[in-house]
Amino acid sequence: MQGINGARAVRYSTAAMAFTSIRVSIAALLLVLAQMAWAQVPAKADASRGSPQSGMAFGLEIDAPADIKAVLERHLELQRYRVLADLSDAEIQSLLLSAEQDARELIATLGYFSPTVSLRLEGAGAAANRRVFMVVVAGPPTRVRSVELQLQGPIASDDAARAQRRAVQDGWSLPENERFSQAAWDDAKQQALKQLLSHRYAAARLSDTSADMDAEAATAALKVTLDSGPAYKVGRLDIEGPNHYGETLVRKFARLQEGGDYAQSNLVDAQKRLTDSGYFDAAYLSLDLDSPPEQAVVRAQVKEAPMQKVVLGLGASTDTGARWSAEHTHNQVPGIGWRAVNKLAVDRDTGVFNSDWTSQPGFDQWRWAASAQWSQARVAQIDVDTQRYRFGRFATQADLDQSYYLQFERADVRYREIQESTGSEAATANYAFALRRFDSIPFPSSGWGVGGEVGAGSILGSQQEPYARALLHARAYQPLEDAAASLFNRQRSGRMVYRAQVGAVLVDNAVNVPFNQLFLTGGDSSVRGYLRDEIGVTHNGILSAQSGRYMANASIEWQRPIVRGGVMTDWEGALFVDTGAVANRTEEFSFKVGVGVGARWKSPIGPLQLDLAYGVATEQLRLHLNVGFVF
Repeated sequence: MQGINGARAVRYSTAAMAFTSIRVSIAALLLVLAQMAWAQVPAKADASRGSPQSGMAFGLEIDAPADIKAVLERHLELQRYRVLADLSDAEIQSLLLSAEQDARELIATLGYFSPTVSLRLEGAGAAANRRVFMVVVAGPPTRVRSVELQLQGPIASDDAARAQRRAVQDGWSLPENERFSQAAWDDAKQQALKQLLSHRYAAARLSDTSADMDAEAATAALKVTLDSGPAYKVGRLDIEGPNHYGETLVRKFARLQEGGDYAQSNLVDAQKRLTDSGYFDAAYLSLDLDSPPEQAVVRAQVKEAPMQKVVLGLGASTDTGARWSAEHTHNQVPGIGWRAVNKLAVDRDTGVFNSDWTSQPGFDQWRWAASAQWSQARVAQIDVDTQRYRFGRFATQADLDQSYYLQFERADVRYREIQESTGSEAATANYAFALRRFDSIPFPSSGWGVGGEVGAGSILGSQQEPYARALLHARAYQPLEDAAASLFNRQRSGRMVYRAQVGAVLVDNAVNVPFNQLFLTGGDSSVRGYLRDEIGVTHNGILSAQSGRYMANASIEWQRPIVRGGVMTDWEGALFVDTGAVANRTEEFSFKVGVGVGARWKSPIGPLQLDLAYGVATEQLRLHLNVGFVF
């Protein structure tokens, strides 16, 4: 159950169909993802463009700096006339006169206002031999000479807007001495406007802009005036669309504070909470600019999710092999109004049935939850049958998840080699949390997150004994470029990713602690280069899958965007080192190391992670695949 199973897993995936759908997992998606990624790679320029193809009036060859050449090849009007095979030499010469002016205008958008452009036609008389050659000498790029950024309207005198005024001024992205281009100029104006529109001033507009060019000096004087319009505060919430679940549930998930300052991010977060809730397939919130600014109406349009749905899944992963699953959801169980999710999942080594029941949230965002889980797992030469029951409360917020719950767990362990079995039971009281401070999800580039779960209770049965358990984890993203650098340069330089996890069970005799309360490590999300849960207690330097009382693993990874033609793609490269260990005493830790390289892709369904890792202890290479961001 998401609410009382510790840190929330934040995953972005394709939406399920109304009643029956197929959830495709990592391995099944690979071909589709590869095709989608390939479709995003810009096609190479036609190598034969300099020579006329069959049925073409002439060939075109452009000799220019790379950035200028790319723009001319894509937008030059002359390109359209190449397909008119019956053009005469005189007509082509006439086209070259307008092509020069067209080229100058296109080059000017890149900030070159005094280029030298020359065109000539060779091979006149026969279409098969005619070639047009364009040579461009760019000249000096235009630099920004001065910037005059003015704010008018209520924001200019409102003391409460002092920080926002400073943010608009400091955030101007085309400062003095920066290279001018039309794209950069447009982006700077829109970015400044968005900073106003995003908070309080929802009706802000650009009232005046000008760029005064001095072609001889290759400089530009920029002037921008922004009119903030009135400051808006959030008023009542008008709701359209709910039927089965009612307007009250929309208000509980929207969590908009009436009377507070308008912020676009609050509306976006409310939409996300509504769609993530499972009760609504779609949600759209907007501010009514025609309503009084001091009590602006927020309009919410929602589309309810089906009361029930069934999801079937087929797939495979590097850790678990082939797998299938079946899941049934009832969003409002008659009589109690709780949501019930029952799921059966089977893979190569594990079979699990979960039954999760959660109440609707209160206005304080806390919900009741109950769950039951029955599982069978094969870990090396051990078979483990587990029963686990939980009951508690949880709250899910944008940056903090919390849960309190009571748990009973029973584990029956069979050792196949020696034909022996043991059983153990335990009851605990637990607290779990996840605190996130990432700049964006699911593609963070900076920030951090910490989470974990702690519990205390007693081993049951004939040998009762108190014990405590703790599992903590953290992740941080550190940009490599100085914060004063441009956004493009910061992103291009990449980042370091740090990850750590520690766990401990405090008990005098660990023999009677349920198997899943102890620790193993290794696999896609811990120590790459090893199988899932392959790293356990080490005996005489030999790796084993025996669980232990203490666990620690850590990772350091360098991620750097892949740039093509000066443009960042959605792909990144990665280098990483992972390490981890499990022991019954901390002084017995024997850390195992995995090293490797990987690729990352910002796919439409979340981050795709492909890693090739070498396990130093096992001297084996392993491929690891993952889709999604989890913390």
